[in-house]
Amino acid sequence: MYAILSCMKYRRMDHAVFYCDYHLVWPTKYRRKVLNEGVRVFLVGWLKELEEHRPDIIVKTINTDLDHIHIHVSIPPSQSVGSVVRLLKSNSAKALNQKFPFLRTTYWGTRSVWSAGYFCSTIGVNESTIRRYIENQGKEEAGQNNLELF
Repeated sequence: MYAILSCMKYRRMDHAVFYCDYHLVWPTKYRRKVLNEGVRVFLVGWLKELEEHRPDIIVKTINTDLDHIHIHVSIPPSQSVGSVVRLLKSNSAKALNQKFPFLRTTYWGTRSVWSAGYFCSTIGVNESTIRRYIENQGKEEAGQNNLELF
């Protein structure tokens, strides 16, 4: 367990220690290729500034293609992934519409920039490492402290 702990950055709350990292992806509405370089730079900067207002949500990595965004984010267990995605999508759409008026004509006057859905996957220790750790619980110093991630 100690090798696992040393490789991952655990976060703390009053009554919880957690590592809840997610890979989130969502496309632009109608898969329109609107995330050009200027929009991308603004969006990445806006998402990184989010921590000032929401220090519980940590955006670790961001990248975009012309028609979708990938985000590696850490979310506390007190927040649902869906609520954080709603927050990110709605507030970023509002900021993008204010900064880039061409988006209003691209989307026929609507304020929506993102499609309705999203993809979510957890990020962390792989399943076989967790299984070995659980199976070795209760065994006296049988090497479980030396489990390696890779």
